[in-house]
Amino acid sequence: MSEEFFDIVNPHDEVIGRALRREVHASGLWHRAIHVLVFDRLGRVFLQKRSMLKDMAPGLWDSSCSGHVDSGEDYDAAATRELGEELGLPEPEAKARERWFRKEACRETGWEFVWVYRLRHEGPFVLHPEEISGGEWLAPDEVTARMARRPEDYAPAFRLLWGIAAQKP
Repeated sequence: MSEEFFDIVNPHDEVIGRALRREVHASGLWHRAIHVLVFDRLGRVFLQKRSMLKDMAPGLWDSSCSGHVDSGEDYDAAATRELGEELGLPEPEAKARERWFRKEACRETGWEFVWVYRLRHEGPFVLHPEEISGGEWLAPDEVTARMARRPEDYAPAFRLLWGIAAQKP
């Protein structure tokens, strides 16, 4: 398996270099990621349970889809790619996602600048077993209530991003 390269960015999210994934994470370098929240026609959100094979936040609940922006890739392309890789959505369906909000890099995001997208889709999904061990559709209020009861069951970046998303129209 080849190693992934990420663009290293400055405080303005401008590319200033490139490094291997392991170096970026070990050194806490600023880089880029995407999260996609998929909602169905009833307004429920699909949450994924991260595979135990993941190097970060294994076994925790997370956004419907999330991933790093590869070196040379932009946020929109990464969102489309990750929707295909993690949820099995073909490109035309994955491209229906829309940018929702942006979060500056911080400790909770793992020093990632994050664009959060939203997508309306009813499923079913083809979950990538090395990425996702399962998933569940939940009403937004239920996500908030469960997270309040057991925050340790949720990936840190997702906890932060959900707090923002829950306040947005």
